[in-house]
Amino acid sequence: MKIIVDTNIVFSGILNSSSRIGKNLISPKNHFQFFTCDFLKKELKNHREKLLKLTGLTFLELDELEQLITSNITFINESLIHEKDFVKAKELLEEIDLNDIPFVALTINFQGILWTGDKVLINGLKGKGFTRVIDTVELSKMLDDIEKG
Repeated sequence: MKIIVDTNIVFSGILNSSSRIGKNLISPKNHFQFFTCDFLKKELKNHREKLLKLTGLTFLELDELEQLITSNITFINESLIHEKDFVKAKELLEEIDLNDIPFVALTINFQGILWTGDKVLINGLKGKGFTRVIDTVELSKMLDDIEKG
């Protein structure tokens, strides 16, 4: 199953690598393939100082943690996503958050599921009929259901 990971999830994994989010990213089950956009790299760079402050890590320690958290995520260049998927994502996100366009466009393009902790995004997308979006509790439940057979 293709799971698209947004910035919110990766930041949560970095801030608490021993959390359910961190564990899912560091040791994913074979049932999930994690993907994200190259845009996430820009987000990590833009919020580097904030992450350093919140984690209390050194620059090198934060680099290592980011590498660990993202090591099982395949990064996709946005130029590989169909333009029609960006248009659809923009329509969906018009009144929610346009910063999430790359992640929603990738989700549409890959026919995957967007994993986010952003409740406004989840509720907004579901309110517009886009149901391929889940939070961490729903992801864990999916995994439990898959493993139970």
